[in-house]
Amino acid sequence: MVLHRQREPLTLEQVPDPKPKAGERLIEVEACAVCRTDQHVVDAELSEPKLPLILGHQIVGRDAATGERVGVPWLGWTDGTCRYCMSGRENLCDRARFTGYTIDGGYAERCVADARYCIPIPDSYSAEEAAPLLCAGLIGFRALRMAGDARRIGFYGFGSSAQILAQVATAEGREVFAFTRDGDTTGQDFARSMGAVWAGASSQAPPQPLDAAIIFAPAGPLVVTALRNVVKGGTVVCAGIHMSDIPGFSYDLLWGERAIRSVANLTRQDGAEFFERARGMRIVTQRKTYTLEAANEAISALRNGELVGTAVLRI
Repeated sequence: MVLHRQREPLTLEQVPDPKPKAGERLIEVEACAVCRTDQHVVDAELSEPKLPLILGHQIVGRDAATGERVGVPWLGWTDGTCRYCMSGRENLCDRARFTGYTIDGGYAERCVADARYCIPIPDSYSAEEAAPLLCAGLIGFRALRMAGDARRIGFYGFGSSAQILAQVATAEGREVFAFTRDGDTTGQDFARSMGAVWAGASSQAPPQPLDAAIIFAPAGPLVVTALRNVVKGGTVVCAGIHMSDIPGFSYDLLWGERAIRSVANLTRQDGAEFFERARGMRIVTQRKTYTLEAANEAISALRNGELVGTAVLRI
């Protein structure tokens, strides 16, 4: 499924098989989860994709040469020599390339990937189960660590990432408070089924002050809302790659050593640590499966807030 121009639908095409270069692997794709970032690329909210482009960066498949089961995440290549890479912050590499954005991704039967950035996938998870873990899980895990040791943590937007992170946070003994769009009782019921101790509308105040909050929805006003609901010393983590503008707010909401920070991409160490956690517990995801040809339908459902959980393309 190929994107030729932003703000236009993907088109189904027969293209030549990709040819792996030295240090790359040819992957036979089994499943690719649909990410909010994919929608941002199609809608031109991320403005510099390579075109034409094959989207998709939550890829599970097998190495065509060895049969090894691997996952391919968003971060697809770094130079390994810049000050960020040399200091353990490869997620901030200025020359980084990204799967499904500047590198062709997994909305296809085959893709190539840098061998350094392929992650072994536990056999206990099917391809459809594992695919959402490659971004929704990894970015959520990094965001959770940025929230520190917060015991009461709010999730604003309860979709693919939040459903995974709620299980991880609950297993760590934290209390999850879930916030959805006003009137979204289905989403609130889903959040409670995933372990949230409370779920309500984003316009509501939680029953208890939060120690930290993670913003998954791409809505800047939620940053101000979350600041209003976290205690002094609390952190608000913005977990998306794109967000609408954050409106002005009075200094008293930030005062008291509250912090706002963003999550940028992921590192290979994040992948190793998260999948070690996934092996030690059973992460369940609610999913809706689509065929490859129905990728536009899946992106539209995500854009319109019609999904509960995650959309996964089964190749």
